Amino acid sequence: MALIGAAVLAVAAIAATVLATRSSDGASTVRTASPATVRSALITRLETSHLTYRWVVCVRTGRVFRQQAVVRCNVNFGDPHIEAYCSIIDGGRLVTNHETPSFTCPADLRGWATTIVTGP
Repeated sequence: MALIGAAVLAVAAIAATVLATRSSDGASTVRTASPATVRSALITRLETSHLTYRWVVCVRTGRVFRQQAVVRCNVNFGDPHIEAYCSIIDGGRLVTNHETPSFTCPADLRGWATTIVTGP
């Protein structure tokens, strides 16, 4: 009986996950870029813009913008200026809250308990 109950709970959890990430036509609605991919794209943009920074740290936020999983990157531009960039990769292109007014980037404390990507 316990085995059947555990199996039912497992199936329910999988179904809930699938339903949460699919639209009514069955297509996946949330695409995910890794924090490392977003970090690399953001560093390329910063360097192309000739901006000087000390480090870039990125974490997943659990939020979604334009059916894309949002990654928040904190960029250290020097003491004590750290700027938040909420970012997605849309159609292979980096989109951040800095050039998209409707893309908000509220405070997020996930970095305290999440694996942080700091290197390639």
